[in-house]
Amino acid sequence: MTNQNESTEHNLVELVEFEGIMEAQILKTKLDSDGIPCMLKYDSIGMLLGITTDGLGKVKVMVPDEFLERAREIQMEDDHAEDDEQLPDSSS
Repeated sequence: MTNQNESTEHNLVELVEFEGIMEAQILKTKLDSDGIPCMLKYDSIGMLLGITTDGLGKVKVMVPDEFLERAREIQMEDDHAEDDEQLPDSSS
């Protein structure tokens, strides 16, 4: 009998990689709220030490391959929203 987590983990693909957990958690929350299952993949020692060098502290957002296209759309919407927030207000 195959463990469900084992069979699900094999079809996960990387959506994006972040330099820390905060941005990855925000995107994970958005994906979860849209019904897209995802998981964060990272080395626990990097989180424990709080460093982001030589791959430590990097966090990969993983989604099932059948959700990849929609997950990319959500990520792009999120990226554009951040860009809009950083633009100076030209109405003054």
